[in-house]
Amino acid sequence: MFLRVLNKVEEAAISILLVATTLLVFLDVVMRFGFNAGFLWSQELTLHMSAWFVLLGASYGLKMGSHIGMDAFVKLFPTGGRKLLTGISCVIALIYCALILYGSWIYLKKMYMIGIDLEDLPWPTWMAHSILLFGYIFLTIRLFILLYNLAFGDAEGFKKVDEAQESMQIAEELKQEEGLI
Repeated sequence: MFLRVLNKVEEAAISILLVATTLLVFLDVVMRFGFNAGFLWSQELTLHMSAWFVLLGASYGLKMGSHIGMDAFVKLFPTGGRKLLTGISCVIALIYCALILYGSWIYLKKMYMIGIDLEDLPWPTWMAHSILLFGYIFLTIRLFILLYNLAFGDAEGFKKVDEAQESMQIAEELKQEEGLI
């Protein structure tokens, strides 16, 4: 239940951010080049929405296996060795996430106490930069899920997209379609 809600929140946020950023940039380009006017705040808002998109996307990419994997060395090992190396990688990544979470908590706390607003938008800096916490919390959860799956046999490594295999599969499908025509 928790993971289902997490997935839906993450996917909805990424989708909304992608659409909103695209529309804002399009509108700003039309305003600037079509009407020689624009919004002073659009660049800052686009920057912050992109940051939210990227950090939430990193977590989603880990879930979907869309990160580039360089596993030639890891594939030399049997399943147990791959699981061990992936587990070590997860622990190192979790330590990194913990450091970023700790540092971002201190940073956001100071920004909250100081009460600085963004330069072009009337929003508190700590609120706009809180993606540091949210993004790395989502990433941490994804890493713990991978560790759990490693421990209980559901996974033997990071989920990866094999672009070469996908390309070969598409080529085979095209050959089959050409043979049918």
